[in-house]
Amino acid sequence: MIFVFGSNLAGRHGRGAAKTALDHYRAKWGQGEGPQGASYGIPTKDDRLNVLHLDEIEIFVARFLRYAERYPTYDFQVTRIGCGLAGYRDAQIAPLFDKHMPRPLHHVWFDEAWRPYLKEGAVFWGNFSPSVYA
Repeated sequence: MIFVFGSNLAGRHGRGAAKTALDHYRAKWGQGEGPQGASYGIPTKDDRLNVLHLDEIEIFVARFLRYAERYPTYDFQVTRIGCGLAGYRDAQIAPLFDKHMPRPLHHVWFDEAWRPYLKEGAVFWGNFSPSVYA
């Protein structure tokens, strides 16, 4: 399972799901985007830790989904990127994934909280628990 987390372009994985990725999934300090160990970072903040605009995040989401399509033998566990420290709502972020998935990818698993925003056939990994990423 590849752990997909919200990151910043500086690659400072100090809090939230990024810290979990660093501590448990071999994310690389200083790398803000892409595959790293058993994780994949999707930037939601810039290199100064300012929140990115949704249109900027969407570019990184599309890149991730293209990557996931190239690796169908890996399972990807997508956290609620952008919905913690970046401050976006599920209803703002989840549709970015749906927009760039013409069909559900059965090896890309989403947080159950995103079920209302994704196409029928999407797969889910369970309920978000804030204590998991604290």
